[in-house]
Order: sequence, then structure tokens, then C-alpha cells
Amino acid sequence: MKKLVQIASTLSLCWLATACVTEPRAEVVTSASYEECVVLLHGLNRSWRAMRPLAEALQDAGFATANVDYPSQSGPVEEIAPEAVGLGLEKCRSTGAARIHFVTHSMGGILLRYENGRSAIPDLGRVVMLGPPNQGSELIDRTRDWPGFEMLTGDAGAQLGTSAESMPSKLGSVGFELGVIAGTGTINVLASAMLPDPNDGKVSVASTQVDGMDDFLVVGDSHRYITRSDVVFRNTIAFLKTGHFLAEDKALMED
Repeated sequence: MKKLVQIASTLSLCWLATACVTEPRAEVVTSASYEECVVLLHGLNRSWRAMRPLAEALQDAGFATANVDYPSQSGPVEEIAPEAVGLGLEKCRSTGAARIHFVTHSMGGILLRYENGRSAIPDLGRVVMLGPPNQGSELIDRTRDWPGFEMLTGDAGAQLGTSAESMPSKLGSVGFELGVIAGTGTINVLASAMLPDPNDGKVSVASTQVDGMDDFLVVGDSHRYITRSDVVFRNTIAFLKTGHFLAEDKALMED
């Protein structure tokens, strides 16, 4: 009976997270130009479905896309990053693209930073990170000792705290063209209360920033829904094409 309860609990967590894949896979859509492709990497406990609306917006803008689905709880960053990033690169290169951009959500940005630091990606273009824990997340620090923590975060999620030993703290500055979009909305008041203001319910705005980034935008979306925002869509496309977010949206958010 106990084992059945454990199985049921695991299945429930998988259903809630929509992330129970056992190995990386990717949905690839080519474009007419075959010059530029975008790899999309979802965050912890999410799946390719979370990135699909953004992938479709990128396709409408003329980019080929490789929307990677990877098991975010299957091991530490050091194991997940080469597989997830590597698959995205492989699929984009198979389209004939000469320049490969990345759009990442949350932990996906850490995977890219780790993998590019381990072995520089020669055909890397521009990168947009949505709600990335570039300085780690205080939420990980606060909940690390809670029952069920490891089941929910996996090894990689547990590496995303703010201590000197955390993965984000070890990565240093970025050496590629990077635009960061941070959110200020929340759908989890308890989690948000554990973070410095402003935050998106999982990561504080301050923690999304990193030395070497080229542009920065704050939007009113939560961590979960930042991947489905029209303002995020148009600014992601703008950065990938020009290296800058839209001035009118930056001014609007600053008012």
C-alpha cells in the first residue's frame, strides 16, 4: 500500500510539472530562410509545452526553432546541460542554420551558461533569458530543509541557491550577447514573501541580472506565465534581431 501511495504521488507530481520525460527530445520547425534558428530551453519542472507559444511567435517572425524537452530532475546541472543544450544545437544545425540563438526560461539559462562556459559554442548568436536565477534564488535557500524538497527540485534545482557553492555563483560573467527579462507578478504569495521585492514568485528581479548582459527589461508577469506574455514575445524577437529590447516597452515599465 505504501508503495502504491508513493507511485501515485510521483505520478501526481509529474502531471503537475508536465516534465516526466526520461531523455531530451525536441520539436523542430524549420523556416524559409534557413539562416537563423532558436533553441528554446524550459525551466525546472516544466516541459516544452511551456515554451510552445513563444516558439510559435518566433516561427511567425521567420526563425526556425528547436523546442527542447528535457528531464529537469534527472541529475545535476553538469549532467543535464550537455544533453539539453547539445540536442538543441544538433537540431538547429540540422536545419542548415549558420547562427543559433537561445531563449531560456529560469533554470534553462543556467544550463546554457554552464555548457557555454564548459565548451564555447562557436555558432552562438544572441540569447534572451526569462526569469533566470543568474545570482541564484533565495527561495531555494529558504526551502532547502523542507520535507519533499529534493523530490520537487531534483539535484539541479537544489544547485540554484545563492551560496558561494551554488551553481550560479560559480559561473561568472557572460561572454555572449544577452538580454534578460525579469518579472514582478506572482501567483504564489507565500513564495513571493520569501524573496526580496520586487520578484516574480520564484526569483527576485535583482537576482536575474548578471555581469556582461547587454539589455534588461522588467515586465509585470509571474515566473510561470512570463513565457506566455505578448510583451515578452515582441521584445524577445526584437532582441534576437537587433540586440536591444523595445524602447517603448522599457519606458512604459519604468514609469
